[in-house]
Amino acid sequence: MATALITGGTSGIGAEFALQLAQSGTDIVIVARDEKRLLATATQLHAEYGITVETISADLAVRDDVMRIAERLTDDSRPIDIFINNAGFGVHARLTAEADLPVHEHAFDVMCRAVLILGGAAARGMRARGSGSIINLSSIAGLVTMGSYSAIKAWVASYSQGLSVELRNTAVTATALMPGWVVTEFHERAGIRTSSIPDFMWMDAATLVRGALRDAARGKVISIPTVRYRVIGWFARHLPRRTIRWISAKISSSRSDEGSESRGVKDTTKK
Repeated sequence: MATALITGGTSGIGAEFALQLAQSGTDIVIVARDEKRLLATATQLHAEYGITVETISADLAVRDDVMRIAERLTDDSRPIDIFINNAGFGVHARLTAEADLPVHEHAFDVMCRAVLILGGAAARGMRARGSGSIINLSSIAGLVTMGSYSAIKAWVASYSQGLSVELRNTAVTATALMPGWVVTEFHERAGIRTSSIPDFMWMDAATLVRGALRDAARGKVISIPTVRYRVIGWFARHLPRRTIRWISAKISSSRSDEGSESRGVKDTTKK
């Protein structure tokens, strides 16, 4: 029986990954900060699907906690077959605001440093065993230019492709998942106004995760579920960069909270 480790697996996209993998009979290791939510999620998944669920309480902004997860990923006695590098949060803070620097640093710790360390650990363990799948949560936002969040998600996409190059000619795959607007509590928690986003731009987490798991199983390096977001991604890659910057400015303006100059969310378990 396969085992999957999911960071940020108690809510949002991470919880949907846990649910769909549990439904397929995959044992789960869930990483999150909130011990009560970890216990509740583990209890529910085990009761409904009869799988084994291991929980690890960790804050991925803390390097020692990240290294504990890395050790779990490389434990040959309890191999991880699927790794979902999902933990993250929205960043709604100005690049030029000195007071917001800790928000950006925290975001890089969780969504770059932890992704780098954990992705590498998972790859080493899987390569040694001869099989495995890694999914790193990037975003369609990585194709535009909206502050540090776009920069971070562009890095995740580039990192995932570099990882896939190192894993070529092995049976281990690395996939960058690039969602668009997904119906979760992610945007509300980040203080991002979404009322201006057309209904057709939203997708549900179940659709996203089904597409991601299918693409990963096929060995795709970039996964952009749904035709509409693949079309958006194509234009984002081919339009002139000054046009992308203009579009990014319009999106940033439309989704900002009125009267608020900056706001950051410091939650390493929600996505």
